[in-house]
Amino acid sequence: MLKTSARLLDMLSLLQLKRDWTSSELAGRLGVSTRTVRADIGKLRSLGYPVDARPGVAGGYRLAAGTAMPPLLLDDDEAVAVAVGLGVVAARRLGVEETSLTALAKLEQVLPSRLRRRVEAVREATSIVPGVEPPLDLSALGAVAAAIRGRERLRFGYTKPGGDEEARHAEPQRLVTWGALWYLLAWDLDRDDWRVFRVDRMVPRAPTGARFRPRAVPGDDAVEYVVGRVSKGTWKYRARVLVHAPAATVAAKIPIPVDVEAVDGSTCRVELGSDDPDRLALWMTQLDVDVEVIDGDELAVAFDRLATRFRRAAGGASP
Repeated sequence: MLKTSARLLDMLSLLQLKRDWTSSELAGRLGVSTRTVRADIGKLRSLGYPVDARPGVAGGYRLAAGTAMPPLLLDDDEAVAVAVGLGVVAARRLGVEETSLTALAKLEQVLPSRLRRRVEAVREATSIVPGVEPPLDLSALGAVAAAIRGRERLRFGYTKPGGDEEARHAEPQRLVTWGALWYLLAWDLDRDDWRVFRVDRMVPRAPTGARFRPRAVPGDDAVEYVVGRVSKGTWKYRARVLVHAPAATVAAKIPIPVDVEAVDGSTCRVELGSDDPDRLALWMTQLDVDVEVIDGDELAVAFDRLATRFRRAAGGASP
């Protein structure tokens, strides 16, 4: 039985290498008869691998596309390339971050230690041009993604904004990437409530092995809940502004959930905030509409500073 299974794996590896193999070629490579090759092809088909057969002198066997994704066999170099590539996709935030992380977690779970060291060596030897996105700790992200996928309770150390670290125990529900950061929405078992954690402040501990049943996310929208908690919870400065544009237009231009109240068909009131009023004022100019500050002295002063700076910058320009 073990010999047959090993031969099936060898045959599958050969079928993945090139498009067509004749029975004689496979028999020669595997050291068996063509009759055994035909029997093994039948076994692969029963396992879900779509192996097509083309009759004739120029015919042969080929691995075709099927209706479901069968397990793939990767050699050492291919496995390292896939692991590194999945990490790059997650870091670039191309819209498939969580899927990439769960796939990476599955792959790294079965990677031999020698290949895991090669993957880490590639990551450590690679530099990224600094920008608005901080470097990602793929090992932490992978551990969190694996816990979400496996519905497994997670223990981790968490560094609070003040710098103190504490132990946390939670049921991880969803990873959300927003701006330059990753957040975990989880049910905190010690506080019996929902919490949002920054992944860059997390240090996952050893897997617990304890399973849990997923809970209903507040509002049935994990992204909206996380962004709402993160944005409003960290605002140092709050303001209300009158925007001379329809409410739907303004809501579509603002990438975060804010309170937009329609006044009439052409104006609306918006409540929003930031930890930096100057940055908020600059950002609001990018809406490309007229605004009036209703409430928020810091924002009004920031607009005045911004206007002075713009006038000074345009002072030497020709009319």
